[in-house]
Amino acid sequence: MPSSATVPSPRVSVQVADFDVSTEVAALRAQDAQIGALVSFVGTVREWLPAVADAGACSPSLLELEHYPGMTEAAIEAMIDEATRRFDLRGVRVIHRIGRLPVGDQIVLVVTASGHRGQAFAGCEFLMDWLKTQAPFWKKEISAQGERWVEANARDDQALTRWGPLPGGSPNART
Repeated sequence: MPSSATVPSPRVSVQVADFDVSTEVAALRAQDAQIGALVSFVGTVREWLPAVADAGACSPSLLELEHYPGMTEAAIEAMIDEATRRFDLRGVRVIHRIGRLPVGDQIVLVVTASGHRGQAFAGCEFLMDWLKTQAPFWKKEISAQGERWVEANARDDQALTRWGPLPGGSPNART
């Protein structure tokens, strides 16, 4: 006899394909009747060339994302484990896209679920700060003006300091 239980989705996906926020939130919510709050964050590709952004023109600019398969997923899983421990999260879903993404495309989804909103908000913010600075992804900006690898951002590194280190340290910390 088939089971009517919901099969949990994986906590981490690194993929080329786009994602549907509503589908991911509904799947996470369906896994636990004790969830009282869900917080989601969607990061998108923004125009980085000021003249193009200011003019509101359609740009052929792209962001190319690369990762280290296996290592990236393991690093994100460790971040999720720590967020779950710190904020009593009942569920987490992280999707990060790779490949060439045009301006406006979704890059990352983080959904956190908990019994209460404060924990869900803090857990989501914690995960985004850690993902932004510590997950092994490499970004290259591509435009008609050329290509360049994106360097670490001091503002993002500063945001990370409020959380303290992950237990055992971060294997790919930049500091």
